[in-house]
Amino acid sequence: MQKSITFGIGGLIVGLLIGFFAANSINRNSSQIVSPAQPNAPFQNQQVPNVLVKEQPAQGEMLPDIAATLDKAKTEPNNFDAQMKAGDVYLQIKGFDKAVEFYEQAHRIKPEDYETIVKLANTYFDFRKFEEAGKWYEQALSKKSNDTNVRTDLGITFVERENPNLDRAIKEFQTSLQTNPKHEPTLYNLGAAQFKKGNIEEANKILMQLEAINPQSQLVDRLQQIMK
Repeated sequence: MQKSITFGIGGLIVGLLIGFFAANSINRNSSQIVSPAQPNAPFQNQQVPNVLVKEQPAQGEMLPDIAATLDKAKTEPNNFDAQMKAGDVYLQIKGFDKAVEFYEQAHRIKPEDYETIVKLANTYFDFRKFEEAGKWYEQALSKKSNDTNVRTDLGITFVERENPNLDRAIKEFQTSLQTNPKHEPTLYNLGAAQFKKGNIEEANKILMQLEAINPQSQLVDRLQQIMK
């Protein structure tokens, strides 16, 4: 009976994955992709899109043995790889709450594993739980303070929270640029944050920096559009 239930759940998730991959393929072909980052929800109260740096879940195999993956994670709760793979399954179908459960179990098994901490932060971000995401990004940065991608995404959490903290966001973007002054997504997000804060002169300076680094960047056009 238990096996039937497991395989029933697996079949349901396989079906969801097929729909997800089909829709994702259409979205990829029809949207403008910028760097490895994806545009996120707009700044609150203003149509100013962020550019995320966090890595998206790896696509890998289109239809893995879902039932076996989930069954192994449940029967082997101390198997780090099994927990991570089960989390990945749910992440691919945007089952963020379940993905978090498996990733947190993996974190309990290997609390020092950096990639697991970052994945938890990214998943909470996708779940739009920005304060929780920020806590995990900060934990990751306590281990690897020069990770430009993680620090930039931490900055975005301060923009996206229910009570935005633009000063803190700007501080994180500026710190990120100390590590990589030519990091285009960070420059874009800093310019957008300065614009939202009303610092038009600073936003224009950042736009000029972005243009100097890569005049053909889609982020140049995007920042120009929001500053019109």
